[in-house]
Amino acid sequence: MTLRLEDFDYALPRELIAQHPAEQRSASRLLRLADGAISDHSFPDLARFLAAGDVLVFNDTRVIKARLFGEKDTGGRIEILVERVLGDHEALAHVRASHAPRRGARLRLAGSVEATVTERRGDLHLLHFDFPKSVFDLLEEYGSVPLPPYIDHTPDVTDEERYQTLYARVPGAVAAPTAGLHFDEPVLAALRAVGVEFVHLTLHVGAGTFQPVRTDDLARHRMHAEHYEIPQAAADAIARTKVSGGNIVAVGTTSVRALESAASDCGQIMAGTGETRLFITPGYAFRVVNRLITNFHLPRSTLLMLVSAFAGIEPVRRAYAHAIDRRYRFFSYGDSMLIDRLRR
Repeated sequence: MTLRLEDFDYALPRELIAQHPAEQRSASRLLRLADGAISDHSFPDLARFLAAGDVLVFNDTRVIKARLFGEKDTGGRIEILVERVLGDHEALAHVRASHAPRRGARLRLAGSVEATVTERRGDLHLLHFDFPKSVFDLLEEYGSVPLPPYIDHTPDVTDEERYQTLYARVPGAVAAPTAGLHFDEPVLAALRAVGVEFVHLTLHVGAGTFQPVRTDDLARHRMHAEHYEIPQAAADAIARTKVSGGNIVAVGTTSVRALESAASDCGQIMAGTGETRLFITPGYAFRVVNRLITNFHLPRSTLLMLVSAFAGIEPVRRAYAHAIDRRYRFFSYGDSMLIDRLRR
């Protein structure tokens, strides 16, 4: 099957793009897609669909205040979006400026901090920077939350709290694993009460998640690299669940990509760290995950392609049409889906 970019397009009324989070984390809707059947629920209903012996896999990455503003040594204004922190004083970043800074350029940031461009690197046109102080400290003091490009307000204190999961622990992401934004303590307590097990992995979501697919032939698209780490405890819990016949439920597409990247051909998870460029499209044979909690994704995006691979192109098209007709809220601050993997 030849896949084209247009196969994953749909028309979304702009007013359905959620600009702010729901008043409460779990006050969102949940669209259920199972065996092609669609039903409407609220997110706290999630505990009804899971059972003892199931395992939820959360991504515990923490969003950093990755956006900085300043000026070049020539005086031109710049915007820096840190993509990945490499060390205490080093980072890779995207730069928005009238002209890209040259190697050796010194950029003046907020608080009179100077950063030096040392090289250009990678397929996302990243610049390598040296900073005079801890990158994490610098971002926490002077940075702002890197809200997605389709959210049109300036980040505020609400975003600092709500564009972050309750269980975020390991700093390094520049975009939230948004499927996890719906979980609050009452929902987690209800899931524990029915015997669902929780495990965590880390995949630092990069700004490349918002990069458009620029080729109509999907076979030519190259994914950006993202760093992940899977603890041994998570790998062991998933192995036990597979043996016992429980569901392995990924919270978000990031958890799916980490698990599938770390899986052997027989579906055994290898604990440890790695880099993934895994591009999941229809026809992919999933080895680990059989249920997925996810938000609604942008047209023509790699995330929509992953969901379509998981549940089938036509069922997902119908589910999205249903969500639009029922006025669901879309994207990062929007509503959620619980999807069963397509039976083959």
